[in-house]
Amino acid sequence: MNSEVSQTSSHVDSLRWSEKPKAAEKDDTLKQEDFFKLLTQQLSYQDPSKPADNDQMIAQMTSFTMAEGISNLNTKFESLSASMTSNSALQASTLVGKKALLESDSLELGTSGTARGSIIATEPVDKLVVNIYDESNQLVRSIDMSKQDAGAIRFEWDGKNDDGEVMPQGEYEIKAEANINGKFSTLPTATFKNIDSVNVNGANGIIINTKAGAVRLTDVAEIA
Repeated sequence: MNSEVSQTSSHVDSLRWSEKPKAAEKDDTLKQEDFFKLLTQQLSYQDPSKPADNDQMIAQMTSFTMAEGISNLNTKFESLSASMTSNSALQASTLVGKKALLESDSLELGTSGTARGSIIATEPVDKLVVNIYDESNQLVRSIDMSKQDAGAIRFEWDGKNDDGEVMPQGEYEIKAEANINGKFSTLPTATFKNIDSVNVNGANGIIINTKAGAVRLTDVAEIA
């Protein structure tokens, strides 16, 4: 029995010692030491009667240093980019559940019972009326905002129709009709949309997703 154990142990030892260590992965990146080795070799093989010009030597050494510096700078930029992406994702997550003011002709009436938006007027308005329509395109409310100055004109709907009845939650269409210098026109509107989710999309930055679609954060006029 002892002979069997000895044979087994010898066999295991032979397997153990026969294992060869894994070769280290070869790094082909040129470091500053490699550049100076090349420079030393160049000096050793130069013609003593025609030594290298000092300016040329300094220029080569400067090039080696710049090459290493650029390599290190690229590494630091990659690290900075990863850190900024991580910070952007963290900041973007805090936007979920808030509302973004986006250019739109639809109005969301939510649980709060009110809806807000903004009208963009490039010049003073003599008379402004905000008309709100339901999904059947029936007029439910007209809000008279009378005379207004140029700029972003805020409006708020209390969620009631012209008869004072509370309207159900949902999407409504809005039209801002203005009288400017005796001419009637429809002005662009922006309304608050609930932010459902956000994406961090590299070169495109932070993308916010709403029922109205996906837009860049840089295109959002206001967060509420």
